[in-house]
Amino acid sequence: MNKRLIAAVLATGTLALGACSGTPTNAQVGATTGAVIGGVVGSALTGSTAGTVIGAGAGAAAGHEIGKRVK
Repeated sequence: MNKRLIAAVLATGTLALGACSGTPTNAQVGATTGAVIGGVVGSALTGSTAGTVIGAGAGAAAGHEIGKRVK
């Protein structure tokens, strides 16, 4: 795995956890999880920074919507 990708995933996770001062909602958890998974998949499929960013954005949007529906 690419060192830059690992650093980006760790930074995203750290920022996401640091932003939650209280209990995160299901939508927030879904968005964070989706962004990480989407970024990894985007990077793996394209091997580019743009693919990573687009994958992370799409994953965050999808994860947010899925999280809103989870009770």
